[in-house]
Amino acid sequence: MSDTSEKLVGIVLVSHSAAVAESVADLAKGLAGGAATVPVAPAGGTPDGGLGTSPDLVTAAAAAVDRGAGVAVLADLGSAVLTVKALLAEGDELPENTRLVDAPFVEGAVAAVVTASTGADLAAVEAAATEAYGYRKE
Repeated sequence: MSDTSEKLVGIVLVSHSAAVAESVADLAKGLAGGAATVPVAPAGGTPDGGLGTSPDLVTAAAAAVDRGAGVAVLADLGSAVLTVKALLAEGDELPENTRLVDAPFVEGAVAAVVTASTGADLAAVEAAATEAYGYRKE
């Protein structure tokens, strides 16, 4: 990675549904003007296509988006969060500087991808995603 523009924060979207994870990834990239340079990977469902979460899919997605600037992981529901926490606790399953981001899944994903597309660091990407809790719809 000799070019610093390659060092972007990667985003992993963990959902109980492959379709949901893929759709949120597409939505976030689309709303970020395509954000073609931002590495975003869905990790949804189980390897056999069922509902649930898979440590193997999360691990593979994190490895795929790691560009050296850290990996922000957003999860949809309880056991997805627990899966990511277990992987982080193991210490060697996810790339160094991987964080589970406490943010709303859709709004947080959009904010994370938009912020990552500017070349922001992991702390800024996490802050933008977390700030999405305050988005009002009234």
